[in-house]
Amino acid sequence: MSDPLLVFQRHRPRLYAIAYRMLGAVAEAEDVVQEAWLRWHGADRDAIENAEAWLVTATTRLSIDRLRAAKAERAHYTGVWLPEPMLMAAPSTPEQIHEFADDVSVAFLFMLERLTPDARAAFLMRDVFDADYEDIADTLGKTQAACRQLVRRARLQLRQGEPRAAVSRAALHRLLLAFADAMQRSDFHGLHALLSDDAELIGDGGGKVSSFARLVGGKRLAQLFYAGKRRFGTGLRAEVVQVNGQWTLLRFIDGQLESVQSYETDGERLTRVLVQRNPDKLARIAAALAQG
Repeated sequence: MSDPLLVFQRHRPRLYAIAYRMLGAVAEAEDVVQEAWLRWHGADRDAIENAEAWLVTATTRLSIDRLRAAKAERAHYTGVWLPEPMLMAAPSTPEQIHEFADDVSVAFLFMLERLTPDARAAFLMRDVFDADYEDIADTLGKTQAACRQLVRRARLQLRQGEPRAAVSRAALHRLLLAFADAMQRSDFHGLHALLSDDAELIGDGGGKVSSFARLVGGKRLAQLFYAGKRRFGTGLRAEVVQVNGQWTLLRFIDGQLESVQSYETDGERLTRVLVQRNPDKLARIAAALAQG
């Protein structure tokens, strides 16, 4: 049989993609993949007919177990729990498009938090990774009928939180560049004009830094961003980069990464922003920026 490490490394990107989508946390996803490796290393590989199927099943089951534990932990989380962002460009190769497309955006991962662990796994296997219901049933230990029901209900739940219309990356990029420019120029009217009247902000400070759990209204959001620039002056800098494959705004205070802001748009104005301020969830991006 092929070298077990080489086999595992070949499938590792897919396994990590599954774990990260399931958990929305980098360290937890890495732990799941490491545990999958340990199980693979100790398995009777001669009895395994399809290595990829075995690894995908093991990783999915480990992710479900870890998510069940995480759900209990997140119930006691201070404020709103938002996924941990990853500094990554938009997919370029066919493989990357398959593993990290729009369905790894912070907004999408945040919507997935509505689902139970089993429903999340069934939905991702079916709608993201194109698994058939026989494989889903084998992985989850359920009947195919039960899995179809899980996927159907998950789609209904997620549809309620979908953006009103699909918008191109270019449109979001254009709006974010204009928003960052208005922020840098301390232009309140410019900020306000770029936000929809019912724009919403959801923030995650993790109890470690102050953050609005939820703020609604374009004018209120514009006042918040305007006040930040007035307070920090030239110490505040905004930069538009790609995080989780989507154009995203990074805000720096005195050279330190203060927040990762993931925006949604209707194509004309910005409609929602998910603001990650928890230092623990910013650490990897801050470290990557310092190295790059």
